[in-house]
Amino acid sequence: MTQITVACIQMDVRLCHTGENLLKAISMAEQAISKGARLVVLPEVFSTGFCYERMEASAETITGQTVSTLLDFSLKHDCVIVTSIIEKGFTGRYHNLGLCIESGEITGTYRKTHPFKRERQYFSAGDEISPIRLRNHDLVIGLEICYELRFPEVARKLSLSGSDILITIAEFPNPRHNIWRTLALARAIENQIPHIACNRTGESGETSFFGGSVIVSASGEILQEAGEEECILLQVIDTGETAEVRAAITVFQDRREDIY
Repeated sequence: MTQITVACIQMDVRLCHTGENLLKAISMAEQAISKGARLVVLPEVFSTGFCYERMEASAETITGQTVSTLLDFSLKHDCVIVTSIIEKGFTGRYHNLGLCIESGEITGTYRKTHPFKRERQYFSAGDEISPIRLRNHDLVIGLEICYELRFPEVARKLSLSGSDILITIAEFPNPRHNIWRTLALARAIENQIPHIACNRTGESGETSFFGGSVIVSASGEILQEAGEEECILLQVIDTGETAEVRAAITVFQDRREDIY
């Protein structure tokens, strides 16, 4: 497969209201599927937000309500869903668990390896960065979560490990829109890989979010870009473009592994 229609769901997230957030996400995902999407991306911890004050009640395992709902949706529509949840861990700790669900099954997981500021008080960091290989769609996904957009090493390792597409799911807040946009473009350009950077919008307590989700081609062209409103970005991605871009500008061949 060299072409796949992807949908970035840019949505507001009501803090600690799993049922309400799930209903909205599924409704928007239904719209995306009706327009041809085969890969649906939801923002970081879309079903709860960072529900620090009620972590124990809001955190789930992979057998919980959120994942079960996504599994059913994915099976019904034979599609792929990428997102993250607050995973209930051991000894009162949690993980920001990235998930890739394909045709009713969990194809791969990724625990955020770089928790940001307050997250470090609650979340244990993951210790592995590797792409997720789909079983039915002939596609390899490199998943990173929010703050990790600032670490070029993460996207580079995912790219060197064979990812066909880079996906960043996020709750990137104001006033960092310019930083978000610049880094989202940079990760695509420097790795010559399509990039879906899917951010939330709206407000959570005293924090507001600018949205600004963006889909970038392997050549660094902005294919779709959102404003601040809830929306669905829909785009056909041609993963075959990566080989063409890398042949024209041989960044990967020209790396000096002997000195860095």
